[in-house]
Amino acid sequence: MMARFAAVLLVPLLAAPAAHAASITNTDPAAVVLVITESGQRVEVVVDAGASESLCPSGCFMTTPDGDRIGLDGGETIDIVKGSAIVK
Repeated sequence: MMARFAAVLLVPLLAAPAAHAASITNTDPAAVVLVITESGQRVEVVVDAGASESLCPSGCFMTTPDGDRIGLDGGETIDIVKGSAIVK
């Protein structure tokens, strides 16, 4: 009984970070490359034209195709328009 109760409490906690990830949508007609720096790790993420990605569940810095560097907390909605990020 206690194990089931613990599992019921633990499952929402494991799923919670994904719900707060930043949502990035590329509205450009071509794929874009975003540089994501999270916890000291730098990675390039390709977002195809018209596609969306969920990134940065615990915050990060994002460098856009036009060179802007934006700090994200993990709950933002971002559109890539003509290589620039529009944070909503």
